[in-house]
Amino acid sequence: MKPGRLALLAVFAASLFAAGTPAAQQVRGPKTAVDPVMQQLEALRRDDYAAAYTFAAEAIREMFDLPAFEHMVRSGYPEIARSSSAHVAESRVGPDGHVYLRVKIRGANGNAIEAVYDMVWEGGRFRINGVVTKPDPGLV
Repeated sequence: MKPGRLALLAVFAASLFAAGTPAAQQVRGPKTAVDPVMQQLEALRRDDYAAAYTFAAEAIREMFDLPAFEHMVRSGYPEIARSSSAHVAESRVGPDGHVYLRVKIRGANGNAIEAVYDMVWEGGRFRINGVVTKPDPGLV
């Protein structure tokens, strides 16, 4: 085989290998990372904390068992626990490979918040690694 073709084959093989890696999956991550957040919010609206818990990253599941997770969400994040609407305002891939989503959420209680979700790639999908919220006086 000619050296030029061998080099081309090596580049092609490397690109195929890279396409299956988590880093390559995260390239399309901001869009892919939105689904687990929206699905978790839907589960929480139904009070299905068992389903909502499945979207949590391993680090969260190590810190909280299901009852503690439910208590944490209900007491610390009432707008997330019972949202009436939510939409993603921004998404970014961080230097750590995590995807960060800025989500505008209106709670059933009438309060609006801005939530930044930290999304990590685990087990072939994105999971929620944490969330930080602040009041959002703007329109949702």
